[in-house]
Amino acid sequence: MDAATPTLPETTPEDPTIHILWINAGLSCDGDSVSLTAAMQPSIEEIVTGTLPGLPKIAVHWPLIDFECGPVDGADTFIEWFFKGERGEIDPFVLVIEGSIPNEKIKPEGYWCGFGDNPETGQPITTSEWIDRLAPKALAVVAIGTCATYGGIHAMEGNPTGAMGLPDYLGWDWKSKAGIPIVCVPGCPIQPDNFSETLTYLLYQAAGSAPMIPLDDKLRPTWLFGQTVHEGCDRAGYYEQGQFAEAYDSPQCLVRIGCWGPVVKCNVPKRGWMNGIGGCPNVGGICIACTMPGFPDKFMPFMDEPPGAHVSTRASGIYGAVVRRLRSMTLHTVDQEPKWRHTGRELTTGYRKPW
Repeated sequence: MDAATPTLPETTPEDPTIHILWINAGLSCDGDSVSLTAAMQPSIEEIVTGTLPGLPKIAVHWPLIDFECGPVDGADTFIEWFFKGERGEIDPFVLVIEGSIPNEKIKPEGYWCGFGDNPETGQPITTSEWIDRLAPKALAVVAIGTCATYGGIHAMEGNPTGAMGLPDYLGWDWKSKAGIPIVCVPGCPIQPDNFSETLTYLLYQAAGSAPMIPLDDKLRPTWLFGQTVHEGCDRAGYYEQGQFAEAYDSPQCLVRIGCWGPVVKCNVPKRGWMNGIGGCPNVGGICIACTMPGFPDKFMPFMDEPPGAHVSTRASGIYGAVVRRLRSMTLHTVDQEPKWRHTGRELTTGYRKPW
């Protein structure tokens, strides 16, 4: 094995399970968790029940579906699994963070957000403290949604929390003990299949069935975020022809009424939202760049024409007018049947008898 290749911990017959520890106690609306319940390719049920070929056995400790756990001092205390991860009693595990991470150092009189209580003090354990405890021991750390990846809404200018995304908190060059960088799957909320597919990739990687997950310079999976909204949009042809919508009920390009699609890395127009259906531009909505690190500050106000769009649409309008004229001439020629198709006894197709 190459010295640069990270060594993943092997699952053993005594402990063949990969645990997923899911903390949804960052600054968040839980919209990513809710969105993931709509995943179809694969579904969360297929991942949890292990019906996908070659997928290792997993146990998901996620507040939305961990119905087997009860309250503190119950038969199976939910928060105890996170203490087990800290103590090294479950290995390997994948740590999933949902919600942005506030700066607890600027809150001496209390805390911004917490997850469970410290049994020794009875006080809440902050989300950032859990990350400090668990991230160094995780097989991989995954940020779900734009809040966890880049800070999102809570990290807007003027916020009192000092909120940030996971790469800002741990460091953009941080790697897990298996050599895996932070995996960021942005979206506000997440496109459900994007995350379920990413999680499945990591599980196959843990099983030795996939190479190192490919990420771009913003730590997004390259196969999901390698193209812009514009490149996958059904409306892109209208942009090329210089035809731009003036209202939201138009099928034409939405750039002039606020769409940031030409510069935003997102696959929603191609993938749809749920089961291949929906997605912002697909249903008449503008792209507001929710998968981008600068969201939302750099893209507001959302309904205004983006900077640079005026120049690009003017250029496209001039070019498109010429192209449409040329295409209309071609259309006049090809939008009718060939002249040799007609009734009658005379054969005019150009056919020549071979005898």
